[in-house]
Amino acid sequence: MNRREFLVPTSAGALASLSLSNVVSALTPSPAIAEDGQEPLGGQPPLGSKPSVTDFDYQIKYHRAFEAVLWNMPAIAIYSFRRAAFENLGLKDNDIIAYSAPAKPKLEAITANSTTPYISAFTDLRNGPVVLEVPIAGPDGSVYGQVVDAWQFTIADVGPSGIDKGAGGKLLFTGPDFKGDVPAGYIHVASPNFRIAFAFRSVPAPGRSTADAYAYAKRLRMYYLSEAASPPQQRFVDPINERYPTLPFYDGRHFEDMHAILSVEPVREQDKVMMGMLTSLGIQKGKPFTPDATAKRAMEQAAVDAWFYLQQWFDNMPRDRFFWPDRQYASLLMADDSRKFTWVYDDRIDLIDRAAEYFWCTYMPKELSNSPATQYLMAMADKDGRRLEGGKLYKVDVPAEMPVKQFWALTVYDRATNAFIYTDENRTTLSSYDLPTMKKNADGGVTLFVGPAAPVGMEANWIPTRGKRPLPAMRFYGPTEALNSKTFKMPDFELVS
Repeated sequence: MNRREFLVPTSAGALASLSLSNVVSALTPSPAIAEDGQEPLGGQPPLGSKPSVTDFDYQIKYHRAFEAVLWNMPAIAIYSFRRAAFENLGLKDNDIIAYSAPAKPKLEAITANSTTPYISAFTDLRNGPVVLEVPIAGPDGSVYGQVVDAWQFTIADVGPSGIDKGAGGKLLFTGPDFKGDVPAGYIHVASPNFRIAFAFRSVPAPGRSTADAYAYAKRLRMYYLSEAASPPQQRFVDPINERYPTLPFYDGRHFEDMHAILSVEPVREQDKVMMGMLTSLGIQKGKPFTPDATAKRAMEQAAVDAWFYLQQWFDNMPRDRFFWPDRQYASLLMADDSRKFTWVYDDRIDLIDRAAEYFWCTYMPKELSNSPATQYLMAMADKDGRRLEGGKLYKVDVPAEMPVKQFWALTVYDRATNAFIYTDENRTTLSSYDLPTMKKNADGGVTLFVGPAAPVGMEANWIPTRGKRPLPAMRFYGPTEALNSKTFKMPDFELVS
C-alpha cells in the first residue's frame, strides 16, 4: 500500500508531514468536553470510531467501478457484439451478418438460439439517417427480432408482431440530432442514441428449409438515406465457420469498452451522477481514457467481483421469479414492473435487476406481452431444488404434446458464460425437428439427457456439457394458451448420476 502524505497545521502554525495513520489518530473523536459541558449534536462519528479502511483512494474507486459495471451492463453487452463484428469479422457499418445455418459454439454469445439462422447488423447515425428494408413475411419466410439502441433498449420490434406487422417496408432510423423531415414511404424510428444494432431470426416457413431461410434473409437491405436514390450493393457476411466472440470482458478491458461507448453517446440526465463518478476512473466524455494505477487496480477487481456477484444473484434467485411455484424454471425474459426492460421508474432506476437481466439475455422485446411470440424457461435447479452441477448427468422428460404452435427446443449453455459449450460433438440443441432421429418413450414423448457422457443407446437424445456447469433452456416457439396460462407444467430435470 502506498504511503500518502498529508500536510496539516501544527499548534505553532508550522506545517508538518504526517502519514495517513497519524492523521486518522489525530482526527479520532475524543471525549474532551467544553467547560460548560456542551458539545455539538452531530458533526463527527461516535467517540472512539475508527475508519474501516486506510486507502480511501482505492476504496472509492473500487466502489465506483463495481457500481459502474452493474449500471453499464445493457450497453456493454450490445457494444461487445459490435466490437467483435468489426474486429473479428471485418464488418463495417450497414454490412449484414447472415448465418447460412443455425449457429454453433463459435458464436460466443449470451443465450443465443441455435435452431434458426441469425441475421445482424450495426450502424452509426452520426453519419446520417439509415434505411433498413425488411421483406414481406409470407410463404417464403419471415424475420423476428429487435432493433436496439446503444443501451440495448429496443426501439423497434420487427416481423409479424413488430412495427412492420409482417408487411415489410422501409424503416428509417434517425439519431438524436436529427432535425429534418421524414420522406414519404418510410416507417420512422427515432433513436435516442447514435449507434444502433439489430438481431433477427430468419424463420423458415412451413415446409421450407434452412437454406430457404438463408435466402430469405438476404433480401434485407441497409444503407444511408443519402444513398437511397441508388443504394450500394449489399454486403453480407456469413460467419458460420468463424469465431464470433461477443461476450463482455470481466477484467480491465470492460472499462475500455465502457469508455468507447460513453465517448460517442449523449449523456442522459438520469446518468449524470454516474458520469461524475466515472471521472475518478479516467472515464470522461470527450477525453482520452486515462486511469491512474489505483483506478486500474480497482477496475480489474471490480469487474471480477461484479461477475461473481451476478452469478450469486442467480444462484439465490427469489422464488417469485420462478415461472411455476412448484417447478425449478425461471423465464429468461424477466421484465420490470411495467413489463418493459428498462427498469426506469418515476422515482428510481433498479440497477441490480436490470444488470441481472442483461447479464444472461440480449435483444429483449420492447414490451413483454401476456402471450409472447416465444418463451424461454431456464432450468435453475433439479426437481429437488439442488443447483445443477458440472460433471453430472441429468435427464428431463419432454411430453409428446408440447404447448407450441411452431416448435420446441432444448438448448444448453455454460452457466459461467451463458454461452454455448464447445464439445467434440458440436451439439448445443435438441428440438422437435430432431424427433425422427430420437428414441421415443412409450407415450410418444422423449427423455433428453444433459451431461458429460450419454447413457448407452441414448446418444441421439443427449446434449454434451464437457463437464461444464449446465444452464438448460427450454424454448417454446409460438407458445399456446396452456403455457401462457401456466396450466401446462414442464417436468423438472432429474439427477441421473
